[in-house]
Amino acid sequence: MKTRAHKKAGLKVLSLLTLVVILVGTLFYHSYEVWSWTDSLYFSVITLTTVGYGDLFPTTTVSKLFTTFYVLIGIGIMLSLIHLIIRKRVLGEKE
Repeated sequence: MKTRAHKKAGLKVLSLLTLVVILVGTLFYHSYEVWSWTDSLYFSVITLTTVGYGDLFPTTTVSKLFTTFYVLIGIGIMLSLIHLIIRKRVLGEKE
C-alpha cells in the first residue's frame, strides 16, 4: 500500500510533468509555427484538453507529426493527473 508521502510525490511529479509538456508544446509552436507566445500556449492547452476550436492548426509536416505525438503523450499525462486528483479527493472524503 502506498504511503501518503508517496501519493503526494506522485501528484507533484504529474503536475510538474503536465507543466513541462505544456511548456514544450508552447516552445515548439512558437518556434515552428511562428505563433505568438499567447497563441502557442493557447493551442497547447486547447489541444491537450481536447477542446480544439479549430482557429489555430499546424501547417507544416513537422508540426503535424509533433502534434500527433504531443496529443498521445500529453493527454495520457493529463488524464493520469486528473485521475490522481479525483482519486485523492474521493479517498480523502472517505478517510
